[in-house]
Amino acid sequence: SSLFYPKSGLHHVCHPLTQAALMATRVATAARSRVARSVRGRLPSPAALAILGAGSCLLARSFVGSPAAQGARGARTARAFFGGAPTGSKTPIPDAPAPDAKHFITGHPMYPPWPAGMEEAMFGMGCFWCSENLYMKMPGVYSSQVGYAGGDIPNPSYRDICSSMTGHNEVVRVVYDPKVVSYAELLKVFWERHDPTTPNQQGNDRGTQYRSGIYYYTEEQKAIAEASKAAYGKVLEEGGQSWGRPISTEIVPAPQFYYAEDYHQQYDAKPGSRQYCGLSPTGAKIDIASFDGAAKAAA
Repeated sequence: SSLFYPKSGLHHVCHPLTQAALMATRVATAARSRVARSVRGRLPSPAALAILGAGSCLLARSFVGSPAAQGARGARTARAFFGGAPTGSKTPIPDAPAPDAKHFITGHPMYPPWPAGMEEAMFGMGCFWCSENLYMKMPGVYSSQVGYAGGDIPNPSYRDICSSMTGHNEVVRVVYDPKVVSYAELLKVFWERHDPTTPNQQGNDRGTQYRSGIYYYTEEQKAIAEASKAAYGKVLEEGGQSWGRPISTEIVPAPQFYYAEDYHQQYDAKPGSRQYCGLSPTGAKIDIASFDGAAKAAA
């Protein structure tokens, strides 16, 4: 069994019910601050991100799921903590959703093929628990899944990506009916509900897996995404809500999507989940009309 402790200032804290685990988390929280200060001037940026990313993920959100699932992932933990770059695997991770899994909210399948007329969108905007929660209950959303994308190894595990050495991003894939909800409406949620000006970070969550990204499936999606980025950048500049920081969001073709572990899927909707959100919106709002029409015409 496991116990959910109050938020520690790192990430989703869930540890086995032992005093040793709780003390280790407290010590790690303090140590992480010291590490961040010490590596700032001595390590190159990627190395610093690897240390901070592994600390943010592994020490805070790693001990969730069943004991059996934790055991299946145990071998990968050693790689992240004690050296050796993660290598992934040739086959899907053993605790990915089952092939016949159903979405916890909609009851629809978690795997394609999707019904005719459905389209896909993929976003990276920080913690994928939080980002999926923004989309999974929207009218017109048929299904949603969280996973890993944009990295260098196949079929990574959560602990693999938490090393910040695989290049993957935590993403949400949204399967939606464009007759009910438009891609522009999905983008409005994307821009308004996270901070796209903080590279590799959302709030206390730090690491390459928390970067801002839009991953398009069609040229039309690309055009709309780029137009929305320009429009939101203008809003931020006029309102002073970016503190002079440029938008760091990457807009690239949708990479291979690897399903995250089953316990991550629709996490915020499940009984016993912690209502955590590490996203840090700027407060700026964007009008869909400022980018959608012109982008579609250009496409």
